Amino acid sequence: MIQPGARTPAPEPLVLVQDLANTVDLELERDQLRSPADLASFAAEHGLRLTFNADDLAEVLEFREAVRDVCQAHAGVDVSAASGAVLERRLVRAPLWLTLGADGSAVVQPAADLSGLDALVARMAADIAGAVVDGTWRRLKACAADTCRWVYYDRSPAGRSRWCTMALCGSRNKMRQYRART
Repeated sequence: MIQPGARTPAPEPLVLVQDLANTVDLELERDQLRSPADLASFAAEHGLRLTFNADDLAEVLEFREAVRDVCQAHAGVDVSAASGAVLERRLVRAPLWLTLGADGSAVVQPAADLSGLDALVARMAADIAGAVVDGTWRRLKACAADTCRWVYYDRSPAGRSRWCTMALCGSRNKMRQYRART
């Protein structure tokens, strides 16, 4: 969202997850989620009519960073215990239902009685569940640069990309390695 054009967006259903993680630009210190109203606008942009309070905002910011840590784990960095605890605490409050269609199809979706932050997290959890099934989840990664950590979708054939873009973070890293050698 803040770094347009770095890479093409993730496929559905991962767009919501990617967009939430990218509501902050660490390098420029700009955060799009500064108020409950900002969070409600973000949700509305993704087809979710939800209301939030100040506590929800604080929790979604914490959840956002934990999701970013999971995305960084897809590039080989372990998820911290603290981030794991945040995810477990939030996800347990956002239950999912499995519905079966007349044609035998199965869909994971948020429980119907959820609202606010629980509904947002459940929507993301259902989207992630779908991405796990279709194999796209592990390609949603966070840039290896500590000053960036932008979440991108790795479309490389081998799926081993580490940088949001080689033109910025990848080049900076290569230059640092070069200078360290010389």
